[in-house]
Amino acid sequence: MKKCNSVINKYQSGITLTFGIAAFSLLIAQVNWLQSHAIGALTLAILFGIVIGNTLYPKIAENSAHGVLFSKQRLLQLGIIFYGFRLTFDDISHVGMQGVVIDAVVLMSTFAIAWAVGRKVFKLESNTVILIGAGSSICGAAAVMATEPVVRGRAEQVSVAVSTVLVFGTISMLLYPALFQWNLSWSLLPTSAEAFGIFTGSTVHEVAQVVAAANPLGDTASNTAVITKMVRVIMLAPFLVALSIYIARTRTVESIDDKQKPKITIPWFALIFVLVTGINSLNIIPKNIVAGAIHLDTLFLAMAMAALGLGTHVSAIKKAGLKPLLLGGILLIWLIVGGTLINNSVMTWSI
Repeated sequence: MKKCNSVINKYQSGITLTFGIAAFSLLIAQVNWLQSHAIGALTLAILFGIVIGNTLYPKIAENSAHGVLFSKQRLLQLGIIFYGFRLTFDDISHVGMQGVVIDAVVLMSTFAIAWAVGRKVFKLESNTVILIGAGSSICGAAAVMATEPVVRGRAEQVSVAVSTVLVFGTISMLLYPALFQWNLSWSLLPTSAEAFGIFTGSTVHEVAQVVAAANPLGDTASNTAVITKMVRVIMLAPFLVALSIYIARTRTVESIDDKQKPKITIPWFALIFVLVTGINSLNIIPKNIVAGAIHLDTLFLAMAMAALGLGTHVSAIKKAGLKPLLLGGILLIWLIVGGTLINNSVMTWSI
């Protein structure tokens, strides 16, 4: 009994802290202005976490560290698993094979450019490059957080990547309604709402940002954009498996022990995420349970974001300099320009 109480006390304060930050973030995220600007609970949680982590948290870190680490690692993995309740494989049929191909080509090309520019030009640490590349090419901060256990990135590397994709994802969210109007005049893409919806879903960073960017364009463009984005999110699982194999075969992980070459570690939570998506696709789970699972998922991810913020030191982010932001900016330009070329090429090929 005493041992059980000891374990509970070991984790309780840290988990309570991350839960408090997450709950407050979920509450504040209901403000209309924040919702209209696609500033969600996850963004707020990491921001509040960073503020507290650089002010109050150092004073209680000794007693809270285990619970905060649990939130960052285990609750994140649960959050990725529960994310499957937001998706169904039927989503793929709504955008067709061309939407799947576009998503795949955008993902692979964006990540390849991130690696080439980040490592060869800017000489950034490989973990930082991988995290920024994953966030830009798949689904923003959620992809960064899902990739972190595979690369074993340091807290400041993850925070730099999350900050970068949030900044440029927000820029794209604000820019795309204007791009839609310009496209009506320039016809760089097919001018149909469906075509621009696929373009938006395949190139904007975050799911929430896709919703905000496509919403002014009408229901057809908005629905197509979200479905295309969901297909892109599903690609996170095979990406993590491939990344794990690559890391194990080609390099040591940039962690505390740089001499240790990792074994191939299949990210089990990514595989369960696909399994949950498959079960959800069968439509056998009552809708109220699915809705509850989605709310719980948001809480888990918000707690993980809060934990990440608590472990982030502003001095470490400053030390990273402008290079990560420059890399994020280059990737945004590619997503817009290269995304246009990819969308046009695939749509033309499939006609």
